[in-house]
Amino acid sequence: MTSGLKALTARGRSFLASGVAALLCAFILGEHDLLRIGVLILSLPLLAAMVVARTRYRLSCARRLDPPRAEVGSEATVTLRLENVTRLPTGLLMIEDTVPYALGARPRFVLDRVEAKGVREIDYRVRSDLRGRFTIGPLAIRISDPFGLVELTRAFTITDTLVVTPQVVALPHVRLAGEWSGGGESRTRSVAAAGDDDVAPREYRQGDDLRRVHWRSTARRGELMVRREEQQWQSRGALLLDTRRYAHRGEGPRSSFEAAVSAAASIGVHLAHEGLGLRLITDQGAEHLTDSGLSRSLLDTLAVVRAGTARSLEFGVGALRQGGGDGLIVAVLGYLDLEQAQELARARHGNVTGVAVMLDVSGWEHPELGENEEFKAARAMLAGTGWRVVRLAAGASVASVWQEAARGGRFAASRGDT
Repeated sequence: MTSGLKALTARGRSFLASGVAALLCAFILGEHDLLRIGVLILSLPLLAAMVVARTRYRLSCARRLDPPRAEVGSEATVTLRLENVTRLPTGLLMIEDTVPYALGARPRFVLDRVEAKGVREIDYRVRSDLRGRFTIGPLAIRISDPFGLVELTRAFTITDTLVVTPQVVALPHVRLAGEWSGGGESRTRSVAAAGDDDVAPREYRQGDDLRRVHWRSTARRGELMVRREEQQWQSRGALLLDTRRYAHRGEGPRSSFEAAVSAAASIGVHLAHEGLGLRLITDQGAEHLTDSGLSRSLLDTLAVVRAGTARSLEFGVGALRQGGGDGLIVAVLGYLDLEQAQELARARHGNVTGVAVMLDVSGWEHPELGENEEFKAARAMLAGTGWRVVRLAAGASVASVWQEAARGGRFAASRGDT
């Protein structure tokens, strides 16, 4: 009853106040008819509060996201499934799901009645122009009486997460010289083909083929040892994303930082589909990516990457050097001065192929201006040390300039160039 009184709406409180006022006036004036009216007005919200408070609806709720991962600017469908698990029909239900502001306004629905053991499904769409992981839920149900005097809210605890990933554009297939340098010409090597001294045996396991028994190791260890199965050699590459706030211009979805994230996502997914093992590095250091489902792991990581406060690429370049074994390095860069360009240039050595996708960030701030001298100097520095430099201007897609990555470092013409 207490919870029911706390759930009185403005109309219910008005009825309650009017009934009390009518009773006081009836006692003062001695009007019996007014007393009856006051009792009637006062009893209505009290009875409604008692009925709503004693309502014991048992509802189950499930939520489905289609798709659970959506690109920036695309829509996802949220399906709510409500089931009345009791043998009593429900009354009027008002449903409100909780969604972040970035996904739009909170969806609200009214269900007149759900029959016993009945099921209702409700769909609504969400859309975000911002990357991130957004929690949807919990679902709240408002139970009201037919007169609108009492409204009681009950909430489920279940929530779901929608991952909004950066935009990925399809890139043309180009052959990069260092793409497979880490694993030789063949990506599969049989250990059994190696000499006996080069074999790395392991202990025998039930079900192993006895033809793979390595007798020399068996005699030495005193237990059955077998040759290892074929090992897959996968070439490796590194993707460096410049996330320094200092190095980018513009705000929101149209900033150079968002363009850099989208370019990194497009390049990373393209290389992963080509079969390249990939490391993701920012100016803060290496990011953890899972080997299984590399594209999904990459997009999940880039969905939540944020601009940092660092002004140098020191940690990112250090992470590039610590990894080792990379046949290909792709760097998606914002503003770069000559000193930072020299530091990055030293990260490429030997036969490693280095591709620098340089965003001309001045175009995001002042589109009418051309390249500044510092941008030209940094670009020339990288190109002079063997990097293949690709210029990405404001409004251009990385797909339009990706072909230049295979042309030995020529400066790419982008939208607006002649």
